[in-house]
Amino acid sequence: MATPPTTALRAPQDASPPNGAGPLGGLGAVIARHPRRVLLAAALLGAIGLLLAPGAMERLLLSRFESPGSESLRVERELERTFGEGKHHFLVLVTARSGSVDDPEVAEAASDLEAELDNHPAVAEAASYWSRGGSPAMRSDDGSQALITVRMNGSVTEARTALADLSPGLARDDGTIRAEVGGGDEIFRQAAEQARADFLLAEAIILPLVFALLLALYRRVSVAALTLGAGVYAVVLALAVLRGVTYLAEVSTFAANLSLVMGIGLGVDYGLFVITRFREELARGSAVADAVATSVARAGRTVAFSGATVAVALSCLLLFPFPFLRSFAYAGVATVATSVFAALVVLPAALSLLGHRVRPRREPGPDAGFWHGLSLRMARRPLMYGVPALAAVLLLAAPALGLNFGLPDARVLPEGVSSRDVQDRIEAGFSYEEMDAVQVLVDLPSGDEEVVDAYAADLSRVEGVYQVDALTGRYADGERILAPEPGAADRFGSSEETWFSAVPEAGALDDTADLIERIRAVPAPGEARIGGYPADLTDFREALLDRVPLVFGLVLAVTFVILFLMTGSILLPAKAIVLNVLSLAVMFGVMVWIFQEGNLSGALGFTADGTLEVSFPILMFCVAFGLSMDYEVFMMSRIKEEYDRTGDTTAAVAAGLQRSGPLVTAAAVILAASFATYAFSDVLYLKMLAIGMATVILVDATLIRGVLVPVFTRLAGRANWWAPAPLARFHARFGLSD
Repeated sequence: MATPPTTALRAPQDASPPNGAGPLGGLGAVIARHPRRVLLAAALLGAIGLLLAPGAMERLLLSRFESPGSESLRVERELERTFGEGKHHFLVLVTARSGSVDDPEVAEAASDLEAELDNHPAVAEAASYWSRGGSPAMRSDDGSQALITVRMNGSVTEARTALADLSPGLARDDGTIRAEVGGGDEIFRQAAEQARADFLLAEAIILPLVFALLLALYRRVSVAALTLGAGVYAVVLALAVLRGVTYLAEVSTFAANLSLVMGIGLGVDYGLFVITRFREELARGSAVADAVATSVARAGRTVAFSGATVAVALSCLLLFPFPFLRSFAYAGVATVATSVFAALVVLPAALSLLGHRVRPRREPGPDAGFWHGLSLRMARRPLMYGVPALAAVLLLAAPALGLNFGLPDARVLPEGVSSRDVQDRIEAGFSYEEMDAVQVLVDLPSGDEEVVDAYAADLSRVEGVYQVDALTGRYADGERILAPEPGAADRFGSSEETWFSAVPEAGALDDTADLIERIRAVPAPGEARIGGYPADLTDFREALLDRVPLVFGLVLAVTFVILFLMTGSILLPAKAIVLNVLSLAVMFGVMVWIFQEGNLSGALGFTADGTLEVSFPILMFCVAFGLSMDYEVFMMSRIKEEYDRTGDTTAAVAAGLQRSGPLVTAAAVILAASFATYAFSDVLYLKMLAIGMATVILVDATLIRGVLVPVFTRLAGRANWWAPAPLARFHARFGLSD
């Protein structure tokens, strides 16, 4: 079919909302009548976004794995307030270039370095093997290495910002000692620094990659540029909104990475939906203005429902009491909102001016093509297609049965990064974990030295505890092995409280929860509260997992309600949720097979530890659930539209699949490619996000939406559209159908 010639861009004639189109049809008609005004307002808004967005990165914060209000965090605050003590945030590994760390010249050089740290304004406290009475837990097994541990002042962001300036000056090799920086804050500082670098690299890769894919799809430079522009516009506005949020709440550095890939992906996806519908309306002979109004009404409804489901899934992250996860809710909801705005306001205004220039050079037949034929073949033999597809999905999902959540460590970074290498050397050379000491705070006056002595001895008998430091001395295996260090009374005791430092053996940290429980089980002479890094991680993990059933249940329930309001059916929302769960099982199966079991670890450049860190998989569940429902909403809206027109389920599935199949596939490839740009990040979390999300998107768009949805819909027949009479009446009155 030939495309009508156009010689100049001009505003189209007035448009009226399509019958039954509702508010979106009215919005489309207004945009079609005033496209230049809309674009001018959008340009002004975009200019404001461009001014604000760059500053967002500077205001994003770093965070530790802490649970607000937890016992471990209260202990940390009390130790800082009463004793000037607390868990240390980073360390310096000191290696004697010859001899041992007990040699006088080595001890002098290390003590000078410790004094340098003590005098730094960002440092609250430094301690070392040499200043802590030769603590065996701070000395390597062969005597060639020892530790200096450091506690920082200020917030996490302030501490890690200061550490970025401090760390390079601490690393040295002067012929007597070699000093290298490691420990928790240095590891995660370097991870956040790499995440920022990956954000810039991803920008450089995503934009040309997505443009090339769009150009291959559209065969028109202007349309490809317009669609990509909608995604970029959404990202700019989302980052500007995120900057505003930073004045009200903590937002993690990693949130920017999610905004970039989701903004480009959703902006392009929604743009594809609107442009494809606009092309269809033009092909039917509609005037440009009417095509814009109908596209905003019909495709816009799909975009609005899709955006609502994605936003609901991500907003459920707000139920977790952690700024780290809440950050992704802020970023995700902001990105969805700006993507919907770009697709339903900015893009239609541009289409009004471009008019017939966006039409393809060859118009596809509405009821012919690969997807239409595939649908009819699946309708004739649904089990022949459905059973193998379901078997493939279950096979990919099977490794998820071995899912094992763990806790983060230095392996979030690859070998060759300085803090990771330091930690590897500590694990190889030290049998004990001074940095990971468990701090036990007891309501016990320091004057009761006999009671302190007995309790410290009992703690030192706990399986997995190497030594206990207390105001009465150092203990191991139930015996006092060293008299109190100088200043021990001030360090460990007060008139109301006493605290104990239980240094664990390295192997005991393989299960921190068990270690904490064994320490809690020791009868204490007063109320005992547990702190320290192992307790932080345990409290964080427990608080996170306690909220998982609530969050997952709420995501499923709210999604069911939204889809019921859209379709008026009970079966279709239930089917959508079941299939989404299958998609998510595939994602977790792939993550377990790769990141937990270590398959492909060499090619992808990471080290598996037999577990998955718990917070990112939960984030990925919410993101993947929302994006999977995105394609479900688009497909079912087209199928339902055809069914409402014809009353024939088989024909509706065939026509709906022909209309939506190519678009869902193209959108999935583009969105998967956007996430995949992080696959070779040096940060394990971003690598997991990239591979897990790309896999679930592609499997969902092909095996799930391309085969199982039409097969299920064909087998269910007229039952697809059924609801009990009371719910049918409720939907007729309050539903969100056209």
